[in-house]
Amino acid sequence: MPQTAVADSDTGLPLKELAQRHGLGVAGRLPSLPEYTGKLWAYRHFIAYYANAKVTSSLGKTRLGMVWQVLTPLINAAVYYVIFGKILGTSNGVENFVAYLCTGVFIFGFTQSVVQAGIQAISGNLGLIRALHFPRAALPLAITFVEIRNMVASLIVLMAIALGFGEPLTLQWLLVIPIFLLQSVFNAGLALATARLGSKVADFKQLVPFIMRFWMYGSAVLYPVSRFKSAVHHPVLLHIVEANPLLVFIDLMRHALLENVELVATPWVLWTEAAAWTVLVGFGGYVYFWRGEKGYGRG
Repeated sequence: MPQTAVADSDTGLPLKELAQRHGLGVAGRLPSLPEYTGKLWAYRHFIAYYANAKVTSSLGKTRLGMVWQVLTPLINAAVYYVIFGKILGTSNGVENFVAYLCTGVFIFGFTQSVVQAGIQAISGNLGLIRALHFPRAALPLAITFVEIRNMVASLIVLMAIALGFGEPLTLQWLLVIPIFLLQSVFNAGLALATARLGSKVADFKQLVPFIMRFWMYGSAVLYPVSRFKSAVHHPVLLHIVEANPLLVFIDLMRHALLENVELVATPWVLWTEAAAWTVLVGFGGYVYFWRGEKGYGRG
Protein backbone atom coordinates (compact mmCIF):
# COMPACT_ATOMS: atom_id res chain seq x y z
CA MET A 1 0.00 0.00 0.00
CA PRO A 2 1.54 3.38 -1.01
CA GLN A 3 2.31 5.76 1.87
CA THR A 4 0.80 9.24 1.87
CA ALA A 5 2.56 12.29 3.25
CA VAL A 6 1.12 13.57 6.53
CA ALA A 7 0.11 17.24 6.27
CA ASP A 8 -0.34 19.95 8.88
CA SER A 9 -4.02 20.76 9.40
CA ASP A 10 -3.45 24.54 9.50
CA THR A 11 -1.04 25.09 6.61
CA GLY A 12 -1.79 22.07 4.48
CA LEU A 13 1.95 21.53 3.97
CA PRO A 14 3.51 18.08 4.40
CA LEU A 15 5.04 17.84 7.89
CA LYS A 16 8.46 16.86 6.47
CA GLU A 17 8.55 19.98 4.32
CA LEU A 18 7.31 22.14 7.19
CA ALA A 19 10.03 20.78 9.52
CA GLN A 20 12.75 21.40 6.94
CA ARG A 21 11.51 24.95 6.37
CA HIS A 22 11.92 25.74 10.07
CA GLY A 23 15.23 23.93 10.58
CA LEU A 24 13.78 20.98 12.51
CA GLY A 25 15.17 17.47 12.33
CA VAL A 26 14.51 13.94 13.49
CA ALA A 27 14.84 13.52 17.25
CA GLY A 28 17.94 11.56 18.24
CA ARG A 29 19.53 11.83 14.80
CA LEU A 30 23.33 11.60 14.70
CA PRO A 31 24.54 14.83 13.08
CA SER A 32 27.02 14.65 10.24
CA LEU A 33 30.67 15.13 11.13
CA PRO A 34 30.87 18.69 9.70
CA GLU A 35 27.60 19.59 11.46
CA TYR A 36 28.91 18.16 14.72
CA THR A 37 32.15 20.11 14.34
CA GLY A 38 30.17 23.30 13.80
CA LYS A 39 28.19 22.69 16.99
CA LEU A 40 31.43 22.13 18.91
CA TRP A 41 32.78 25.44 17.64
CA ALA A 42 29.58 27.16 18.76
CA TYR A 43 30.21 25.79 22.26
CA ARG A 44 33.86 26.91 22.39
CA HIS A 45 33.14 29.37 25.20
CA PHE A 46 31.47 26.64 27.23
CA ILE A 47 34.56 24.45 26.74
CA ALA A 48 36.83 27.25 27.96
CA TYR A 49 34.68 28.01 31.02
CA TYR A 50 34.38 24.32 31.88
CA ALA A 51 38.15 23.90 31.63
CA ASN A 52 38.70 26.85 33.97
CA ALA A 53 36.19 25.40 36.41
CA LYS A 54 38.02 22.05 36.40
CA VAL A 55 41.30 23.75 37.29
CA THR A 56 39.70 25.78 40.09
CA SER A 57 37.90 22.80 41.61
CA SER A 58 40.94 20.52 41.51
CA LEU A 59 43.57 22.89 42.87
CA GLY A 60 41.65 25.79 44.39
CA LYS A 61 41.66 24.29 47.89
CA THR A 62 45.42 23.63 48.00
CA ARG A 63 47.85 26.24 49.28
CA LEU A 64 50.22 25.95 46.35
CA GLY A 65 47.46 25.73 43.71
CA MET A 66 48.82 25.67 40.16
CA VAL A 67 52.37 25.16 41.44
CA TRP A 68 51.51 21.49 41.90
CA GLN A 69 51.20 21.12 38.14
CA VAL A 70 54.94 21.75 37.92
CA LEU A 71 55.97 20.21 41.24
CA THR A 72 54.44 16.82 40.43
CA PRO A 73 56.60 16.03 37.36
CA LEU A 74 59.63 17.53 39.10
CA ILE A 75 59.20 15.25 42.11
CA ASN A 76 58.65 12.26 39.81
CA ALA A 77 61.81 13.14 37.90
CA ALA A 78 63.77 13.41 41.16
CA VAL A 79 62.56 9.98 42.30
CA TYR A 80 63.37 8.38 38.93
CA TYR A 81 66.80 10.06 38.91
CA VAL A 82 67.74 8.56 42.27
CA ILE A 83 66.40 5.07 41.52
CA PHE A 84 67.20 4.67 37.83
CA GLY A 85 69.96 7.19 37.26
CA LYS A 86 72.03 6.57 40.39
CA ILE A 87 71.08 3.19 41.84
CA LEU A 88 70.46 1.28 38.59
CA GLY A 89 72.91 3.31 36.53
CA THR A 90 70.74 4.08 33.51
CA SER A 91 72.46 7.46 33.24
CA ASN A 92 75.65 5.82 31.95
CA GLY A 93 76.45 7.06 28.45
CA VAL A 94 73.91 9.90 28.48
CA GLU A 95 75.13 13.49 28.50
CA ASN A 96 73.12 15.79 30.76
CA PHE A 97 71.00 12.94 32.11
CA VAL A 98 68.98 15.27 34.35
CA ALA A 99 67.62 17.27 31.40
CA TYR A 100 67.25 14.06 29.37
CA LEU A 101 65.20 12.44 32.14
CA CYS A 102 63.08 15.52 32.87
CA THR A 103 62.18 15.86 29.20
CA GLY A 104 60.94 12.27 29.12
CA VAL A 105 59.01 12.60 32.37
CA PHE A 106 57.36 15.92 31.40
CA ILE A 107 56.36 14.88 27.87
CA PHE A 108 55.10 11.46 28.92
CA GLY A 109 53.24 13.01 31.87
CA PHE A 110 51.40 15.32 29.48
CA THR A 111 49.80 12.40 27.67
CA GLN A 112 49.36 10.36 30.83
CA SER A 113 47.36 13.13 32.52
CA VAL A 114 45.09 13.52 29.50
CA VAL A 115 44.36 9.78 29.34
CA GLN A 116 43.71 9.45 33.08
CA ALA A 117 41.29 12.37 33.04
CA GLY A 118 39.74 11.50 29.69
CA ILE A 119 38.66 8.04 30.82
CA GLN A 120 36.18 9.69 33.20
CA ALA A 121 35.12 12.57 30.96
CA ILE A 122 31.75 10.98 30.21
CA SER A 123 31.22 8.50 33.06
CA GLY A 124 32.10 11.14 35.66
CA ASN A 125 29.71 13.78 34.29
CA LEU A 126 26.48 11.85 33.76
CA GLY A 127 24.45 14.38 35.73
CA LEU A 128 25.61 17.24 33.49
CA ILE A 129 25.09 15.17 30.34
CA ARG A 130 21.55 14.18 31.26
CA ALA A 131 20.58 17.69 32.35
CA LEU A 132 21.94 19.74 29.43
CA HIS A 133 22.08 19.37 25.67
CA PHE A 134 25.50 20.05 24.13
CA PRO A 135 28.05 18.17 21.99
CA ARG A 136 29.53 15.59 24.36
CA ALA A 137 32.99 15.97 22.83
CA ALA A 138 33.18 19.28 24.69
CA LEU A 139 33.98 17.37 27.91
CA PRO A 140 37.11 15.43 26.84
CA LEU A 141 38.28 18.45 24.83
CA ALA A 142 37.93 20.69 27.90
CA ILE A 143 40.05 18.21 29.86
CA THR A 144 42.66 18.31 27.11
CA PHE A 145 42.76 22.12 27.26
CA VAL A 146 43.30 21.95 31.02
CA GLU A 147 46.35 19.76 30.52
CA ILE A 148 47.59 21.90 27.62
CA ARG A 149 47.56 24.94 29.88
CA ASN A 150 49.35 23.01 32.61
CA MET A 151 51.92 21.76 30.12
CA VAL A 152 52.78 25.29 28.98
CA ALA A 153 53.97 26.05 32.52
CA SER A 154 55.82 22.72 32.64
CA LEU A 155 57.60 23.48 29.36
CA ILE A 156 58.88 26.77 30.76
CA VAL A 157 60.28 24.90 33.76
CA LEU A 158 61.75 22.23 31.46
CA MET A 159 63.57 24.88 29.43
CA ALA A 160 64.91 26.41 32.64
CA ILE A 161 66.21 22.98 33.69
CA ALA A 162 67.91 22.49 30.33
CA LEU A 163 69.58 25.91 30.57
CA GLY A 164 70.49 25.38 34.20
CA PHE A 165 72.29 22.14 33.40
CA GLY A 166 74.38 23.64 30.62
CA GLU A 167 72.33 23.32 27.44
CA PRO A 168 72.79 26.27 25.04
CA LEU A 169 69.83 28.35 23.87
CA THR A 170 69.61 27.83 20.08
CA LEU A 171 67.16 28.44 17.26
CA GLN A 172 66.37 24.73 17.41
CA TRP A 173 64.37 25.45 20.56
CA LEU A 174 61.69 26.97 18.31
CA LEU A 175 60.84 23.40 17.29
CA VAL A 176 59.26 23.01 20.72
CA ILE A 177 56.17 24.84 19.43
CA PRO A 178 55.23 22.50 16.54
CA ILE A 179 56.13 19.44 18.64
CA PHE A 180 53.85 20.66 21.42
CA LEU A 181 51.02 21.36 18.96
CA LEU A 182 51.30 17.91 17.36
CA GLN A 183 51.25 16.16 20.72
CA SER A 184 48.29 18.28 21.85
CA VAL A 185 46.21 17.12 18.88
CA PHE A 186 47.38 13.55 19.47
CA ASN A 187 46.34 13.83 23.13
CA ALA A 188 42.94 15.26 22.19
CA GLY A 189 42.28 12.20 20.05
CA LEU A 190 43.32 9.93 22.91
CA ALA A 191 41.05 11.80 25.33
CA LEU A 192 38.08 11.40 22.98
CA ALA A 193 38.75 7.71 22.37
CA THR A 194 39.27 6.85 26.04
CA ALA A 195 36.22 8.89 27.02
CA ARG A 196 34.01 6.68 24.84
CA LEU A 197 35.72 3.51 26.06
CA GLY A 198 35.30 4.60 29.67
CA SER A 199 31.61 5.29 29.14
CA LYS A 200 30.99 1.83 27.68
CA VAL A 201 33.39 -0.36 29.69
CA ALA A 202 33.50 0.62 33.35
CA ASP A 203 36.40 -1.72 34.11
CA PHE A 204 38.64 -0.04 31.55
CA LYS A 205 39.42 2.66 34.11
CA GLN A 206 41.11 0.04 36.30
CA LEU A 207 43.40 -1.02 33.45
CA VAL A 208 44.61 2.47 32.55
CA PRO A 209 47.35 2.73 35.25
CA PHE A 210 48.87 -0.56 34.10
CA ILE A 211 48.66 0.41 30.43
CA MET A 212 50.33 3.76 31.08
CA ARG A 213 53.08 2.17 33.20
CA PHE A 214 53.85 -0.33 30.46
CA TRP A 215 53.80 2.51 27.91
CA MET A 216 56.21 4.55 30.02
CA TYR A 217 58.73 1.73 30.25
CA GLY A 218 58.52 1.29 26.48
CA SER A 219 59.08 4.98 25.73
CA ALA A 220 62.70 5.40 26.89
CA VAL A 221 61.65 7.85 29.59
CA LEU A 222 64.10 6.50 32.15
CA TYR A 223 66.96 5.16 30.06
CA PRO A 224 68.82 5.83 26.79
CA VAL A 225 67.17 4.75 23.54
CA SER A 226 70.31 2.79 22.61
CA ARG A 227 69.10 0.01 24.90
CA PHE A 228 66.36 -0.83 22.41
CA LYS A 229 68.88 -1.89 19.79
CA SER A 230 70.74 -4.11 22.26
CA ALA A 231 67.55 -5.68 23.66
CA VAL A 232 65.43 -6.13 20.51
CA HIS A 233 67.17 -8.06 17.75
CA HIS A 234 64.36 -8.73 15.25
CA PRO A 235 64.33 -5.79 12.78
CA VAL A 236 60.54 -5.71 12.30
CA LEU A 237 59.88 -5.82 16.05
CA LEU A 238 62.54 -3.15 16.61
CA HIS A 239 60.85 -0.88 14.08
CA ILE A 240 57.49 -1.35 15.83
CA VAL A 241 59.05 -0.52 19.20
CA GLU A 242 60.78 2.56 17.78
CA ALA A 243 57.54 3.80 16.17
CA ASN A 244 55.91 4.13 19.61
CA PRO A 245 54.21 7.57 19.39
CA LEU A 246 55.25 8.73 22.85
CA LEU A 247 58.83 7.70 22.18
CA VAL A 248 58.64 9.75 18.98
CA PHE A 249 57.36 12.89 20.75
CA ILE A 250 59.87 12.51 23.59
CA ASP A 251 62.76 12.05 21.16
CA LEU A 252 61.70 15.09 19.13
CA MET A 253 61.55 17.25 22.26
CA ARG A 254 64.97 16.00 23.37
CA HIS A 255 66.33 16.76 19.92
CA ALA A 256 64.94 20.31 20.15
CA LEU A 257 66.26 21.11 23.64
CA LEU A 258 69.42 19.05 24.09
CA GLU A 259 72.75 18.91 22.32
CA ASN A 260 74.47 15.61 21.41
CA VAL A 261 71.46 13.46 22.26
CA GLU A 262 71.09 10.02 20.70
CA LEU A 263 67.81 9.55 18.84
CA VAL A 264 65.93 6.38 18.04
CA ALA A 265 65.73 7.46 14.36
CA THR A 266 66.69 10.39 12.15
CA PRO A 267 64.83 13.68 12.78
CA TRP A 268 63.13 13.41 9.38
CA VAL A 269 61.74 9.96 10.27
CA LEU A 270 60.63 11.19 13.70
CA TRP A 271 58.79 14.19 12.25
CA THR A 272 57.08 11.97 9.68
CA GLU A 273 55.98 9.50 12.34
CA ALA A 274 54.80 12.29 14.64
CA ALA A 275 52.65 13.81 11.89
CA ALA A 276 51.22 10.39 10.99
CA TRP A 277 50.35 9.55 14.60
CA THR A 278 48.77 12.99 15.07
CA VAL A 279 46.47 12.56 12.09
CA LEU A 280 45.64 8.92 12.87
CA VAL A 281 44.92 9.33 16.59
CA GLY A 282 43.68 12.93 16.52
CA PHE A 283 41.18 12.51 13.69
CA GLY A 284 40.48 8.83 14.39
CA GLY A 285 39.69 9.49 18.05
CA TYR A 286 37.38 12.33 17.08
CA VAL A 287 35.45 10.17 14.59
CA TYR A 288 35.29 7.27 17.05
CA PHE A 289 33.81 9.53 19.74
CA TRP A 290 31.37 11.17 17.32
CA ARG A 291 30.00 7.78 16.27
CA GLY A 292 28.91 7.12 19.85
CA GLU A 293 27.35 10.54 20.45
CA LYS A 294 23.76 9.32 20.73
CA GLY A 295 24.55 6.79 23.44
CA TYR A 296 26.32 8.96 26.02
CA GLY A 297 24.40 9.34 29.27
CA ARG A 298 21.93 6.56 28.56
CA GLY A 299 21.44 3.44 30.62
